[in-house]
Amino acid sequence: MTIDRAGWPFIGAAWLPAAACLFTGLPLPAIGLAILGVALGLFFRDPVRHPPTEPGIVVSPADGKVLSTGQADPTLAPEGAWEQISIFLSPLDVHVNRVPHEGRVTRVDHVPGKFLPAYRDRAEAENERNEVWVEYEGQTIVFRQVVGALARRVVCRVRVGDSVQTGERFGIMKFGSRMDVFLPAGTDLLVTAGDTVRGGETIVARIT
Repeated sequence: MTIDRAGWPFIGAAWLPAAACLFTGLPLPAIGLAILGVALGLFFRDPVRHPPTEPGIVVSPADGKVLSTGQADPTLAPEGAWEQISIFLSPLDVHVNRVPHEGRVTRVDHVPGKFLPAYRDRAEAENERNEVWVEYEGQTIVFRQVVGALARRVVCRVRVGDSVQTGERFGIMKFGSRMDVFLPAGTDLLVTAGDTVRGGETIVARIT
């Protein structure tokens, strides 16, 4: 297992003072800061995943618990008719994000906003978020990184024009958040509210 590169500044901010405290004869603060560094390392962990290769499948873009599934609320979703899957990530979940379906990136939109708790319904439309649009054989899949009360930043590493593969890493959300996936109307959803999913591995839908 590796550590996502976005985590090293946070880990270093804990371990460097820990080393300084140890060097100056302050063992208790050194221990506390070292433990904090380990905890941050666990948060930014990036485990190996093995995406399934069946045609037409959609995998979970994140670890966490499914908040809701079904027809998207048109006041909260991108314009059009969509099926939606929403996933909540706790601070204990892996926060590296993965592409739910292969294709070509056609849009990447960053929208400033609020920092409501990520499990609230309005968070998907009112919180700061990053939205990626992928086209595959004439169909569009949209996945939305949404910050929460603790997560104050999203990292997105894909750009318009990129070709992406199912299960490929594309970014990370820092310290608890949510992920919304919008799929073409009529897509067969394979998860329900309360299910636990693993990014890049759990099949959450099948596009027909």
